Formats: sequence, structure tokens, C-alpha cells
Amino acid sequence: MYATSRNRKAVKWHTVIVGMFVQFIIALFVLRSGVGYDIFSFISELARSLLGFADQGTSFLTAGTVPSEFGQGWFLVTVLPAIIFFVALVQLLYYWGTLQWLIQKFAVFFFWSMRVSGAEAVVAAASPFIGQGESAMLIKPFVAHLTQAELHQVMCSGFATIAGSVLVAYIAIGVNGQALISSCVMSIPASLAISKLRYPETEETLTTGRCVIPEDEEHRAANSLHAFANGAWLGLKIAGMILAALLCILAFLGLVNGLLTWWGRYLNINDPPLTVELIVGYICYPLAFLLGVPRSNGDLLKVAQLIGTKLVANEFVAYNLLQTDPAYADLSPRSRLIATYALCGFANLGSLGTQIGVLSQIAPSRAGDVSRLAISALIAGALSTLTSASIAGLLVTDQVAYTSPSVSG
Repeated sequence: MYATSRNRKAVKWHTVIVGMFVQFIIALFVLRSGVGYDIFSFISELARSLLGFADQGTSFLTAGTVPSEFGQGWFLVTVLPAIIFFVALVQLLYYWGTLQWLIQKFAVFFFWSMRVSGAEAVVAAASPFIGQGESAMLIKPFVAHLTQAELHQVMCSGFATIAGSVLVAYIAIGVNGQALISSCVMSIPASLAISKLRYPETEETLTTGRCVIPEDEEHRAANSLHAFANGAWLGLKIAGMILAALLCILAFLGLVNGLLTWWGRYLNINDPPLTVELIVGYICYPLAFLLGVPRSNGDLLKVAQLIGTKLVANEFVAYNLLQTDPAYADLSPRSRLIATYALCGFANLGSLGTQIGVLSQIAPSRAGDVSRLAISALIAGALSTLTSASIAGLLVTDQVAYTSPSVSG
């Protein structure tokens, strides 16, 4: 990233070094200490328990036995209701001020320790909780006045982590919640460091020296019931967007794979057949090797294919392949651990459109800047997630504990 930095002389090494150091310290605390393990295990179990509450609503809307009998194999029954319920709960916590208080504490830490602007600290701290679009809404009054480097950082933070709403969805399909949560937290300082290495600050920022979350009076709910209802409607829209995106992406991948396989027969590429997964797998092969994936049993190519699928399609498709596709069932615990961490981010082409759309809608005058910076932020966000995967592979000794669907403290 230093070689491709926009202005190598302007790089603030304090931010970069402290960011990578904080990421490593968080990893040590979570992955090597008993206290850290227990804390994140507890958070993971709380997230899993949310699925049970969502099942109660699903049981009322369908037959009471549907979640237990069909839920494990039905994305529509298990995952989407959990997303709707979680988003509604987040909106309620936001109305009460609980979420802002938590985000503010995280933001103040990154603000003072890494010497970033207040807007950057707030968005970086909020991204794992409420997602890339909603986190930008927290600083809506400032978006039109952000510097180029701040815009780059805002998008990079969104690409480097996943939102709480989809986190419960991944837990529902069997991904280890403890690994997902720890990956998100580790990627926050990494995104700040890598973004500032790629696009250092050269302008005067509006929020230098202060870290605040402005009140949004325009969209404030009238009471708790209003906030919860608004959250349910927002959750329904998010679930619908995920459903439509997955349907179209999987169908389109099937179409492209069919055409590639047909073409591959003429080139005598039959074993394995020519597919999108095979192509992106070989492109991402060096990345998987650098992450420390073992070469035994073809794991290196398989993990590379998952990373490539995540970048081209999205992390939902990649996690679904990791958990359900028989081709990945024999991955070693170490390979599965690295893949779980490496896929835990929104850095994909679909999210690229989401970021551009949200920020352009908030500040139409900055649409051109957002579009110019988006690809660079996407790459920086992807690398932030991959650094978390490499550190996890370096530190974790009991890989099975971080790849099983549930963790006991």
C-alpha cells in the first residue's frame, strides 16, 4: 500500500503503526487470553440467542414446527426473520441512545489513540454495529465537507467489516460467531491504518479535535414504538434487498458458469470445468498463500476461490459455499479458520454500488469524489480484512474452537 500511496511524504506513521499495533493487541486479547475468549464467546452466544427469539415470530407466521423442522436448510425461514428482528432492535437501541453511547466510547478511543478526525473515528467505530450505509448517516451533516482522505476512510471502514444485521444471518447458517465478531473489531484499526497509508490526509479537516455524533432531528422517532416499527420496516427492506441480490447473483453466476463450461469444453478444460470460481481462485491464489493457508488437500485453491467469490459476488455467497458446498467440507480447521476471517467484510462489487449510492444521496455535490475514491477504498477495505485473517492464522492454536457453529465459554 505504501508503494501505491497517493502521497508517500504525507503519510502519518503514528496512525499507521498504532493502527496495526492495536489490531494485533486486540487479536492477542481475543485469541490468546482466557478473558478475551470468554467475553467474545459470551457476545457470540447473545447473538445466537437472538435467532431463537426471531424463530418465535416465524412460528406465529407459519406452522409452529417450521423453524425447527425446516429452518436449518431454509435461508428464507431462518436468516431473513433474524435480520428483520435485529434491525428493529438496533433502531430501538438507537432511539434510547444506547447505541450512540457505545459507538461514542469506541470512537473516542480511536480518535485519541490514532489521531484521526472525529468523523472518521465515529464511522469506523459504528461500521461493525450498523453497517456501511447507516454508519455514514451518523455524520450526515459533515459528509458534504469531508476531505478526500476522510471520504476514502469512511468507505474503507464500511468495506472492511460487516454489519450486525448480517452477522446474525451468518451465525444462522453455521458460521462461528466468535470469529465473526473478533474479525470485525480487529478490522476497525486496520482500516484506519491502511486507508491512511493509501490516501494520507493533506487537507484541514472540519472535525479535527472533536468527536461527536450529531442529533438527527429530521428522522427522529416520536417514541419507542415508533422507532421499533420504523426498524421493522427498515429490516424488511434490508432483508428484501439481500434476498433479491442473492437470487440475482446466484442466477447470474450460474449463467456465466454455464457459458464458461461450454466454452471450456472447446479448449479441453474439463477437469475441473472452467467456471468463475476457478478463474478467481487462481487470481487470488497468491493471497491465500500469503495468508498462510496450507497446500495440503487442495486447500490453497479452495480458500482462494472463496476469497475471489466474495470479491466478485458477495460474502453471503462465499459463506454459503463454505458452510454447505460438499467441495469445501474437507477443509482443514486452519484453512476454514482463515477463510472465515478473510470473508468477513463488505468488500465486493455489489457493496461498491451501495457505498456510492448512499454517500451520493447524502451529499450530491460529492458524488464525483465518491466515485473516484471508491475502487481504492474497496481494495484498502479488502486488505484490512485480510490482515485480520493473517493475524488469526498466526495466533490461533485451537482452530476447531473458532470454526465450529457454536462456542461455549
